[in-house]
Amino acid sequence: MPFEKSNDLFGIYVHWPFCAAKCPYCDFNSHVHRGPFDEQAYVAAYEREIAHAASLTPGRSVQSIFFGGGTPSLMSPWAVEAILKAIGKYWHVETGAEITLEANPTSVEVDRFKGFRAAGINRVSLGVQSLRPKPLADLGRRHSVEEAVAAVRIAQSVFERSSFDLIYARPHQTLDDWEDELKEALWMAKGHISLYQLTIEQGTRYFDLHQAGKLAMPDEDLSADFYELTQELTRASGLPAYEISNHALPGQESLHNLLYWRYGEYVGIGPGAHGRLLINNERHATATEKLPFEWQKKVLAAGHGQIVDDVLTWEEQGDEFLVMGLRLREGISLQRFTAISGRQISAQQISDLKSYGFVETLPNGNLRVTDRGWPVLDAVVADLAA
Repeated sequence: MPFEKSNDLFGIYVHWPFCAAKCPYCDFNSHVHRGPFDEQAYVAAYEREIAHAASLTPGRSVQSIFFGGGTPSLMSPWAVEAILKAIGKYWHVETGAEITLEANPTSVEVDRFKGFRAAGINRVSLGVQSLRPKPLADLGRRHSVEEAVAAVRIAQSVFERSSFDLIYARPHQTLDDWEDELKEALWMAKGHISLYQLTIEQGTRYFDLHQAGKLAMPDEDLSADFYELTQELTRASGLPAYEISNHALPGQESLHNLLYWRYGEYVGIGPGAHGRLLINNERHATATEKLPFEWQKKVLAAGHGQIVDDVLTWEEQGDEFLVMGLRLREGISLQRFTAISGRQISAQQISDLKSYGFVETLPNGNLRVTDRGWPVLDAVVADLAA
C-alpha cells in the first residue's frame, strides 16, 4: 500500500521541567527543585540529546521550535541561546521559523524578555489562567492580576507575536462571570489567545479533591454553555477558533501547534518530552525519562534520555491522525487518512454523523467537525475510528 512519508512539517519541542510551584490542576511533567543547580551542566545534556536526535533525522528543515514546561521562562537567556545554537548546528532552521517560549507572569520583566528575544525567541505564550484574584489563588497561581496584565503588555511590547492562556468552567464560576472576564481578555489580546476548559486529570491535587467530593465541577449542560459562550464572544471579537481551545486572527495561528494537529514530525528534547519521527519509512513514537536528574544521568551515559521508541502501526497512525486533525477548524483530508492508515472511513459513518449535525464536508473535500460536534469530539472520533 502507499506510504504517506511526510507532509514536510518538522519541529522541535524542548521541555524544561522546573517550576517554582506545582499547580493543583497540572498533570504536566513539572518539578519543584530546591537545591543547588548547575544550569550549565544541565544545558549541556540538552545539547547532547539534540545531537542524538539529529542523527536520527538528517536533512530536516525546522519550521518551529517550542520551549514548554514546566516554566521555561525560569531559564537564563544564555541557556535558551545555547539550546537554539545547538539546534541550528544540526538542522536547517528556516528563515522566519516560529520560536516560542512559555512564560509565567511571575518570571516576567522587561530586561529578561529582551534577553530571550536577543537569544532568538520570537513568540511568547503566557500562562495567565485567570484575570480574577480568587480563581488565581484557587488555581495555585503565584502571580496577581496586576502582574498578569503587566506581563501581557510587556510581552506585546517586546515580541512581535504573543499569546496568553485562560482556564474557564472553573468551580463556582458562572456564565456571567466568564463573560465579563473573557471580554476583558479579548480586549487585551493581540492576535492569539488560548482558552481551556478546566479538566480534572488523574495524579493532580484537583483529582484527589474531586474524588473526595470537595471540588464541584460544572455539569455537562453548563460546560456546553461555557463552550458556546466562548465561541460566540471570540468570533465577535475577530479571534475565531482555529482549534477547539485556540483562537487567532487569520495568519496568527501557532505554527508549532498546527504542526502537531496536522500530524507533522517533531523531535522531543528534555525530560518527559514526546516525539513523532519518521525513520526508514516508519513512524516512531518516542518519549524520554521524566525525572529531571535521572534524564540527565541517562543522557550523560548514552547520549540521550529516550526510554520509549515504539513503531506505530497503520491503525495507530490513523487513530492519531483523527484525534489530532479533527480538532482543527480546517478539518482533515480523507485521502491523507487513507494513505496513513490503509483504510477508509465509510460513507455511511460520515452520513450518520452528518445527520446529527456533528460533521460537514468543506468545498475542498475536507471533513470537519461542526460547532455542534466539537463538544462531543471524543465520541465523533471514536465513531469514525471504529
